[in-house]
Amino acid sequence: MEKNIIELRDVSKIYKMGETEINALSEVNLKIQKGDFLAIVGPSGSGKSTMMNLVGALDLSSKGSIFLDGQNIEELSESDLAQIRGKKIGFVFQTFNLVPTLNAIENIALPMIFHGIKKEERMKRAEEILKEVGLTNRRNHLPKELSGGERQRIAVGRALANDPDVILADEPTGNLDTKTGFEIMKIFTELNKKGKTIILVTHNLDLVNYVQKVLKISDGRIVENKKVIQHKIK
Repeated sequence: MEKNIIELRDVSKIYKMGETEINALSEVNLKIQKGDFLAIVGPSGSGKSTMMNLVGALDLSSKGSIFLDGQNIEELSESDLAQIRGKKIGFVFQTFNLVPTLNAIENIALPMIFHGIKKEERMKRAEEILKEVGLTNRRNHLPKELSGGERQRIAVGRALANDPDVILADEPTGNLDTKTGFEIMKIFTELNKKGKTIILVTHNLDLVNYVQKVLKISDGRIVENKKVIQHKIK
């Protein structure tokens, strides 16, 4: 029996702007299985980013329950949520979010500091990740000395630092050209083959060719949830 690593049950998210309430998500039910490669798609304002924030424990729902590995994250303290975000979920952002004063290997090693991993072990793990993302020769370069694609590779490496089960990527190819975006998607595909659950949030429908499942959101509701055939990167 396949295991659900993430489950949303009747989840709604309401934002208040003065006297106005905005329903960003409305009664969403979703099961994401361990090892899924999923794209969440939809137009701007559809609720994609809200869903990612909830799935990634960056925000809490207004109604409903969210489970990660069978645990209701809505019942956890902020410190426990921080631990989950650090250990079970890796984040990749469109704007890379690298620390400009740290070089490539230091950026990758950074998340491990917050979990008390000793320096020798941090650097050994970071070296292994650098090799995995194909940037061993750029280990001592600052972000400003790297191309956009290289910076995103380092960002992916940082997301892998604590060996999380889930990678959440918010528009990971949004600032990259087509060829470089292809290279990033190839990395995600290889990570998925190794057992990582990958969730992409994107408005780029071309990325659907790389994933296994597509979730389409409109006006805060799931309007389509289907499996797809991968046409690229075997």
